[in-house]
Amino acid sequence: MGDLSSSFKSTKTLVKAVIFDLDGTLLNTEQATKDILKVFLGRYGLVPDAVKERKRLGMTQKESVNSIIKDYDLPLTPDQFIQNIMPLYEGMWLKATALPGANRLLEHLYKYKVPFALASNALRKNIDVKISQQKGWKERFSVIIGSDEVKAGKPAPDMFLEAAKRMGVNPADCLVIEDSLVGVKAGKAAGMNVTAVPSIPIEIDAYSIADSVIHSLLEFQPELWGLPPFGDFYCVSGLCKALRIYPICFKGTNNSGILHEFSDDGSCFPDQLQGLYFGWAIIDVHNIIKVLIGIGWVKSSCSSRRKIQAWVVDESIVQIDEKEMQLMIVGYIRGPVYMGNMFDKVEIVEEDKLIATAALNSPEYSFETCKSLFPETCP
Repeated sequence: MGDLSSSFKSTKTLVKAVIFDLDGTLLNTEQATKDILKVFLGRYGLVPDAVKERKRLGMTQKESVNSIIKDYDLPLTPDQFIQNIMPLYEGMWLKATALPGANRLLEHLYKYKVPFALASNALRKNIDVKISQQKGWKERFSVIIGSDEVKAGKPAPDMFLEAAKRMGVNPADCLVIEDSLVGVKAGKAAGMNVTAVPSIPIEIDAYSIADSVIHSLLEFQPELWGLPPFGDFYCVSGLCKALRIYPICFKGTNNSGILHEFSDDGSCFPDQLQGLYFGWAIIDVHNIIKVLIGIGWVKSSCSSRRKIQAWVVDESIVQIDEKEMQLMIVGYIRGPVYMGNMFDKVEIVEEDKLIATAALNSPEYSFETCKSLFPETCP
């Protein structure tokens, strides 16, 4: 893995419209539904194969269903498979949450009247279900297209070309934002600019055909595409590098005595949550401390695992006994830097501590404020 924060191919294009994929790009549907196939295959005494499942990323429903039936030799027709499994998916789609930076970017484009479309390999009726719980999404998209509304789904360019046509924009003036390699290929085939936000960390190197590659939408810089820049960073002593995010809470175990090598079950984390963040470590009701939090991946052979590190910002805190505690992430500073195949460590500089301390000392980022504003997120 390389440092993708600088992976940007020079372009003179001034983007006039943006076209988004949905699953894994804007909405964390994969995480919400990750155990459904496991439960379904369990009825037949089978277990999912990770390699086989990765190859289905970005497929249309028809392609995915046929592939699953063939790979697992299921005694079902495609129609029978869909009839049995779809109710499970529909229930979990309603619980899917927006990926980090998604709402921020959509609201920004809408504010500046930049048209944006949604083009997904899902069926149109399923798209409507998936976005029904996301406030303002359906009303703000200029165009919404499903794979059943064009001749061929991704990696064919049909969907993106139709979206550009309906928005009245030249394909060359469009920016596609995608998480799957299938979608990236479709965007390039349409003659469009493409930003990739890979949803499978260990396959990042395969996305070199994209014009830009980022770890999450929090890293997206509109000005690189001739779009209005964001103006929502929290500034500290002239350094505008702190970004407030919707709080993310998880429990973990401190393994080294200084909030280092945190472990968690990954149940609430989208894979795109990577980089340097800050927030609060809740040890008990009387001990809530400021921390910097590094989130990345360690890659070995064909697998990968998440690695979480946390550093105490409070200088008065020297050591913390090994125990389970809760972390609340409330702010973002920057994306990760990978050395080779390893997220070995994050180099914390004094500037990072300054930014995190000043932000966490402000009412906007305080533990009490975040807790009161989002009680359902962090119990």
